[in-house]
Amino acid sequence: MIGRDFLQGTKYSRKDIGSNSGKYFYDSSRYKQYNNAKKFPLPKPTDLSQKTLMECVKNRRSRRNFASDEVGLEKLSYILWVSDGISKITPNFEYRTAPSAGALYPIETYLVINRSSVVPTGIFHWNIPEHSLELIREGDFAREAAKAALDQTMVARAPVVIIWTAVFSRSTWKYKERAYRYVFLDAGHIAAQLFLGAVSVGCGTCQIAAFYDDEINKMLEIDGINESALYLSVLGKT
Repeated sequence: MIGRDFLQGTKYSRKDIGSNSGKYFYDSSRYKQYNNAKKFPLPKPTDLSQKTLMECVKNRRSRRNFASDEVGLEKLSYILWVSDGISKITPNFEYRTAPSAGALYPIETYLVINRSSVVPTGIFHWNIPEHSLELIREGDFAREAAKAALDQTMVARAPVVIIWTAVFSRSTWKYKERAYRYVFLDAGHIAAQLFLGAVSVGCGTCQIAAFYDDEINKMLEIDGINESALYLSVLGKT
């Protein structure tokens, strides 16, 4: 069984924790950037929260129905920053709002924007160090994204769909096979942060793990091997 094989094949044991079960190259990249893409700078993230942390935790629910309003760029900027933005810069390192195994940050964030009066509809990549949206493909991808997410109509109705991918080599060079566990944990950390950030500004979200991997990867124009989709979330005002 694949699931059991995965758990067995990625276990640590005292006798072989330092062994290399595969050949992996060192990947020092921490950020993916689309240098030739049209960029849309996001407003500087400011604290827009309307609720205390206790209120956010108590009111956290998966939301599948949204108001017709778009998610403005100020709120989107804040929610993205809460999820995995840069919180502190030192001479040799940028700290992020979400934890990551070994501080290697293998997760990339893409957005399918279905409704906006400020940026075109299309598929974007979040450029974290510049805090901007990079337009990868312009057009209406609402139905295509919903179809790829097992025909879940909330994906087409939501103003914004978040897609998290993993660039595996950022983690495998250090953690070998174990890295494949860590990238899923990292995505979960980011999704939880996004959830609380969304609730704090009157937005709702629902995480999605059921999707046709190859269809999402094709939509993002990634290979599904070196980089692959892991997790989705819809986002909108409630």
